[in-house]
Amino acid sequence: MTHLDDVDDVRILHAPFNLGHQGALVFGLRALTPQIAAEDWVVTMDADGEDQPADLPRLLGVLCKQPPGSLDVVLAHRTKRHESWAFKGLYAAFKLLFRSLTGLVVRTGNYAALSGAFVRDLLSHPSFDLSYSSTLVSLNVPTILVPCERGRRAIGQSRMGLSALVRHGLGMLMPFTDRIATRALLAFAVLFAMSMLIAGTVALVAALTSHPIPVWTWYLLASILVVSLTSLGHSVLLFMLFAQSRGLALRGLGPPGGVRDWRGEEADVAVSQP
Repeated sequence: MTHLDDVDDVRILHAPFNLGHQGALVFGLRALTPQIAAEDWVVTMDADGEDQPADLPRLLGVLCKQPPGSLDVVLAHRTKRHESWAFKGLYAAFKLLFRSLTGLVVRTGNYAALSGAFVRDLLSHPSFDLSYSSTLVSLNVPTILVPCERGRRAIGQSRMGLSALVRHGLGMLMPFTDRIATRALLAFAVLFAMSMLIAGTVALVAALTSHPIPVWTWYLLASILVVSLTSLGHSVLLFMLFAQSRGLALRGLGPPGGVRDWRGEEADVAVSQP
């Protein structure tokens, strides 16, 4: 049997440690970025058979219709999964959680067709360090979905346990920190306003009427005030987290493809110092 090391057009990259399947994809793409031209096509997929090679012509067929140098992303939309009922149940719960926090539905994975321009210009985004598949959706670039049924694993069993799946799910949420912070800020603001309204109503009734206020009402009022202050504190923390995440996106920015103008051509840039 031919070993991959003996194939001339195959390059094997050795990661310094176990990066996981998401991190390994990003590691490989970033290592190959200097050799990728803007007009090239780049495909990422799992090699266990669940991403079916038969779907690749349809993905590339959509990508080839895009303008040269386009930053469009073509993703396989999962229409059917061959998993256990337990996994499907947990996955449905995760999709519900993901939808409530981000406003989006999880429908894609690592199976993607990208232009060389996308890899050269956007793969340096720090969110790719957190989750490859999720960042492809979180970036503000055109995304095209191609329905693809998920295949069956060719051999062996998945070694991802519950703990690994939970870490994977959390990693998928991290690129959407700005969406999550914004939605949480609105929710906490509404909760704070409602709490203060209820507290004010109870205090007003106690001050202006002789109607006796039950003791449990004062305990409820104290609880509402605690919830209000907690919501206000969480709002401040989320605002700080949102500001930090936006600043992190600019740290060390230097796309290997160079700086391009609006026509996609190389542009000269001058940075003034204070």
